[in-house]
Amino acid sequence: MPFAVKYELAPSPWNAQRTLLKVDVQARDMQTRDLPPANLVFLIDTSGSMQPAERLPLIRSALKLLVNDLRAQDNITIVTYAGGTHVALASTAGNNTTAIKAAIDNLDAYGSTGGEAGLRLAYEQAEKGFIKGGVNRILLTTDGDFNLGITDPKDIEALVKKEREKGITLSTLGVGDDNFNEAMMVRIADVGNGNYSYIDSLSEAQKVLKDEMHQTLVTVAKDVKSQIEFNPQWVTEYRQIGYEKRQLRDEDFNNDKVDAGDIGAGKHVTLFFELTLNGQKASVDKLRYAQNKAASKTTKSSELAWIKLRWKAPQGSESTLAEFPVVMGKMPIFADASEDFRFRAAVAAFGQKLRGSETLADTTWPQIIKWGEQARGEDRQGYRAEFIKLVKLAEGLSH
Repeated sequence: MPFAVKYELAPSPWNAQRTLLKVDVQARDMQTRDLPPANLVFLIDTSGSMQPAERLPLIRSALKLLVNDLRAQDNITIVTYAGGTHVALASTAGNNTTAIKAAIDNLDAYGSTGGEAGLRLAYEQAEKGFIKGGVNRILLTTDGDFNLGITDPKDIEALVKKEREKGITLSTLGVGDDNFNEAMMVRIADVGNGNYSYIDSLSEAQKVLKDEMHQTLVTVAKDVKSQIEFNPQWVTEYRQIGYEKRQLRDEDFNNDKVDAGDIGAGKHVTLFFELTLNGQKASVDKLRYAQNKAASKTTKSSELAWIKLRWKAPQGSESTLAEFPVVMGKMPIFADASEDFRFRAAVAAFGQKLRGSETLADTTWPQIIKWGEQARGEDRQGYRAEFIKLVKLAEGLSH
């Protein structure tokens, strides 16, 4: 199996009548020397709106971080688009850093935006340099002003899907804080089996394009689907927290023709379920005609839930199935749960609070800050400290 699955149970910190189930999927990581060869096409928006320091100049610096880790077996192409399209660097071996960095330094912002033509040219270049069994990916960088020349956004999605089926994937990098069409960036990255990231600083670029580049480039499992069934002997209600927009119909789980998300090397995905257990106060009345007799014959007293996973190998077309139980054991109090559980619960609370969730109406910003600070742990790269700063900013803006 290309990933490990773990789970943890503890009381919800924001509601004493609820229990949180955290499900973690951790993909196996790969050393740089073990990565497949990469055919990368940087598609860079060089329109006039990209002139500010936090846009094209930031992208130039960010791409240099990535270039430092390239190998001789990797090939790099740079395509730009503004009023017209241009191949700024034809396919070049990754260890020729002098030529690659010179091409990056020569990028200038001018003119209007012709995103569709640029994307088509990038795909042409990716097809020319296609590496069978390797990584073939386009990295689109833009401030989101991607509409000129596009008659119908669905045409772009159709193009991205068509190229995805040929083995060329697409990731998007967003910069700037105005005129930013984030929804489209997210959508085409999703259709392209890639990732979407927003870069607003060189430290964030370091995280996305250097520290987490394996996750961005190398897929260890594609069309990954999960399905969970709760034991009615234990669980009377449940609510999914996170990835709500990625839900599939029940019948799509076993349908290999239905596209789903990919998992990159070293990627860590977390999903929470808020549960109402028997004995806890439910938000709705019990069903008068609920059919529990059949369930009681098949359920095992220790099984809280049953998790099923499906995935395909990166070059495969048929899925593999894995199943395992979530066992109900002795549950710790929230304060005794793992640091990882408590910190991620704080992040889940923050996300819900920002969205104005009624569930978090009685939860205060200082409470979320406290949960995060108490579970900060070692925090070598400072990401958890950065999260706590974000919560404090949100608190200040809420007054």
